[in-house]
Amino acid sequence: MLIAVIVALAVGTFTFRFAGVALRDRLDLPDGVRRLLPMAAAALLAALAATAALTEAGAAAGIARPAGVLVGAVLAWRRAPFVVVVVAAAATAAVLRLLGVP
Repeated sequence: MLIAVIVALAVGTFTFRFAGVALRDRLDLPDGVRRLLPMAAAALLAALAATAALTEAGAAAGIARPAGVLVGAVLAWRRAPFVVVVVAAAATAAVLRLLGVP
């Protein structure tokens, strides 16, 4: 049963992605929509990151996690290596939680 679900999801994902490539030239989108589409992906990713960083089980995540994300975002903005970004963000959240900050 699990294999059937995995295969069905794989076929659905492939079909969905292939439909975008196959239908790209057949759809005539207005110029305004064409300019906004690249920004929509960035906005969606930012919304997902904010939701994951700021909430936990439908409630506020506290201070430690958003502080860790903030440290990671600043380091990523300053073009620090990815490993440094991840370790610094995790360490910040861990130290704050160790100190009793929720």
